[in-house]
Amino acid sequence: MGQPATPSVDGRDDASTKPDRVYRHALSSFATGVTVVTCALDDGKRVGLTVNSFASVSLEPPLVSWCLARTTICFEAFAIASHFAVNVLAADQEALVHRFARRSLDSFGELPSTPGLGATPLLAGTAARFECRRVAEYSAGDHIILLGQVERYARFEREPLVLVRGRYGRLGDG
Repeated sequence: MGQPATPSVDGRDDASTKPDRVYRHALSSFATGVTVVTCALDDGKRVGLTVNSFASVSLEPPLVSWCLARTTICFEAFAIASHFAVNVLAADQEALVHRFARRSLDSFGELPSTPGLGATPLLAGTAARFECRRVAEYSAGDHIILLGQVERYARFEREPLVLVRGRYGRLGDG
């Protein structure tokens, strides 16, 4: 597969810095939206996970993707779910980032949600949401890439939450 990436700090090699840490810091320079991806198990249990790897793939047909770490506690739930929802968090929903980033299968607790397609839980107060039927998955290193066909979506007049350099904020925040 070629040579491993060479770490660099400020454009220069730095052997004293762990390569994975430098790589993560470099990736954090790319601003991204923040989402909570949700699904439902056959027994009705709601599962959710904070995700910032959400991306639009195609307009026709409408396809989106996101990446799931093989080591996450809810890997099996998403690996078998027929549907998932991508809840694009609003700027005032940072608390949900932390809630769904916990290593727990019960991140919902008493948090209310509305059932969407495939009984997938939909969060209130988001900037947008996409209800998807899972159509494919692809192996990608320590993750899998999940591809979903958008079957229903909504956009709300709420400012989205963004993440850059490890900090959450609003668009235009400096």
